[in-house]
Amino acid sequence: MTTPPVEASANPARGEAAIIVKGRKRRLRPTFAALVAAEEELGPLFALVERAGSGRLKLTEMTALFWHCLADRADLTREDVGEAIAGQGLAASAPPLRAVLQQVLQGA
Repeated sequence: MTTPPVEASANPARGEAAIIVKGRKRRLRPTFAALVAAEEELGPLFALVERAGSGRLKLTEMTALFWHCLADRADLTREDVGEAIAGQGLAASAPPLRAVLQQVLQGA
């Protein structure tokens, strides 16, 4: 009998949030390395925050940001993350997005 994986609990004090992907809660940890990787792909993070604030953030951008911030993505693909966002809807994805973007703006 295999033990089910432990669900990741987010620590808001560290700027973490969580999303459900493939039926499990996954921790988003916006570390410096994760944000640098996201910025390399998406361009300046401040511009990303501005697009999000004006309602112009694309699903692919949200997926990429979450992908880079996932604390453990060993059993996931980026498509899994995109499908999770689309499946739960943008309203359910807004709180973790807000938490990650707040970390971008305010830091730890």
